[in-house]
Amino acid sequence: MRGAAPAYAAPWWLPGGNLQTIWPALYARRTEGLAPSYRRERWTTPDGDFIDLDWSEHVVPPGAPLLVLFHGLEGSSRSHYAEAFADVAREHGLRYVVPHFRGCSGELNHGPRAYHSGDHEEIGWILARLREQHAGRLLAVGISLGGNALMRWAGEHGEVAARHADAVASVCSPIDLRAGGHAIGRGFNRLVYTTMFLRTMRPKALRKLAQHPGLFDREALLAARDLYEFDNVFTAPLHGFRDTEDYWVRASAKPHLARIRIPALVLNARNDPFVPASSLPREDEVGPQVHLWQPIQGGHVGFPSGPWPTHVRWMPAAVASWLLAAVG
Repeated sequence: MRGAAPAYAAPWWLPGGNLQTIWPALYARRTEGLAPSYRRERWTTPDGDFIDLDWSEHVVPPGAPLLVLFHGLEGSSRSHYAEAFADVAREHGLRYVVPHFRGCSGELNHGPRAYHSGDHEEIGWILARLREQHAGRLLAVGISLGGNALMRWAGEHGEVAARHADAVASVCSPIDLRAGGHAIGRGFNRLVYTTMFLRTMRPKALRKLAQHPGLFDREALLAARDLYEFDNVFTAPLHGFRDTEDYWVRASAKPHLARIRIPALVLNARNDPFVPASSLPREDEVGPQVHLWQPIQGGHVGFPSGPWPTHVRWMPAAVASWLLAAVG
């Protein structure tokens, strides 16, 4: 799966990874027309909890491939990239669904857990159930956190992964969680992105504590000033990890990329503020079916393109085209 990646260059007036991250999320166009319309479906999980899936309501031909999108940290089907992928799926005649990680659909989940970057068991359960319901090709893409979890699943299952997905892609995923965790905890990243994430993560964690008194130390969580400290109090212990360091090591997808045995695309901009270029995988660190795209520009899930005010369809279009080509 080697070969030349499509060329990408950001608009001249959006220099640097931070502008190429922030502008697309806030101001760029997501679709060619109206925002996608979704139909929500709720599934009961094997442990008695629930997840919500949003299915795009655009019309597709019989037997159309299914494109599954796993969102990023605190994302949803209304994230800028999710709506752009919905638009591209409509254009290509693909069915499209966004499974929400627990607690991300607008309603807090019931169980004493949430979601995390290495949640490959949840990924596997979702893909297996979708495969049961869908007779055609199944393509999966994960954004940031969702991409790490998806690649962690693909590496964990090797050749068996082909039973549940025909091709997979990750976009701007921190596949080396230690490198990404340290990067987001410093300087401008800490001031802007960490603050943004904690603004929603902390209240959700406190609501989870109200559901399950004694689940974690409330005062320690309120004292957390970055994602490292938050994960140490909440994410790691709730999901079976000793602490943040153990979580980063065991959940990272990078050490498992060589074990992937289905077509897989790993796309990372080299100026991503969250993912240091030095942490990205080399060709000799991945399996023969893993294709690396590492453009110089793009930011974190940005890739703005076109005239003012730009749009964010370049990345979804390129990824969808690659996935379709990979399965013939």
